[in-house]
Amino acid sequence: MKQSILLFALLLSVSSWVNAQIQTPSASPSAKVEQRIGLVDVAVEYSRTSVKGREIFGDLVPYDSIWRTGANSATKITFSDSVSFGGKTVKKGSYALLTKPGKQTWTFMLYPHNSTSYSSYLDSDVVPVSVTANVGTLAKDARKESFLIAFDNLTSTGGDFQLLWDNVIITVPIKVNTDAAVQASIAKVMAGPTAQDYYAAAQYNLNEKKDMKQALEWVNKSIAMGNEKYWVMRTKALIQHELGDDAGAINSIQRSSELAKEAANFEYIKMNDASLVEWRKG
Repeated sequence: MKQSILLFALLLSVSSWVNAQIQTPSASPSAKVEQRIGLVDVAVEYSRTSVKGREIFGDLVPYDSIWRTGANSATKITFSDSVSFGGKTVKKGSYALLTKPGKQTWTFMLYPHNSTSYSSYLDSDVVPVSVTANVGTLAKDARKESFLIAFDNLTSTGGDFQLLWDNVIITVPIKVNTDAAVQASIAKVMAGPTAQDYYAAAQYNLNEKKDMKQALEWVNKSIAMGNEKYWVMRTKALIQHELGDDAGAINSIQRSSELAKEAANFEYIKMNDASLVEWRKG
């Protein structure tokens, strides 16, 4: 019995130790930077490794070798819409950002993101979006101890994507088609409510028993815009009934049943038949 108690106490002690492991800070803490360029949101998730007195480019980060662009997991960059990245079209989505540092130029490679392990992209058959950028040199008092990804020179149509570490700065221009997005937004707003918008508004008023005359006007506009569906006609019939126009309600609900029959929706036909019986009694 004593041995069982001691064994249980030992197991409990080990379990408590496992669940209470000491947490320590990462040598290369994770970071996230988000920037809106025009109407496009760009987000970057990466790890900020530091110089710590080491020789960086050409030593810790070899020239002409693929680098994960940070530390730990592969750096991830996400675009909410298509952009031009260094002159190349990059579609909306998330990408793993790998780089190949050189003395004079760097190559940036964007792979569709599907893994946090950067090595998995090295073995991939996927051809990345690749662009090159020139190497710049930071002034001595501007050097960066910790690796930094930033955005600068922002306008409504673009901005600079920058990597800065030690005395090196690499800049890749990002361009966005703000005008096309704005024109599409203007066209949508200026076109006014859609047939679905009018139907949804009418349905809301019906459900909440608010201003049935307005609801009838809205559902009629929806129908006039080509939205003569069996569920829309039933909504119109219910609104007409609420307004005391049972003759109009019966005509509308009969049309709803005709459309429901064409669509083989017998549930609506059954509901409509029940409403007809009720209204004819009245």
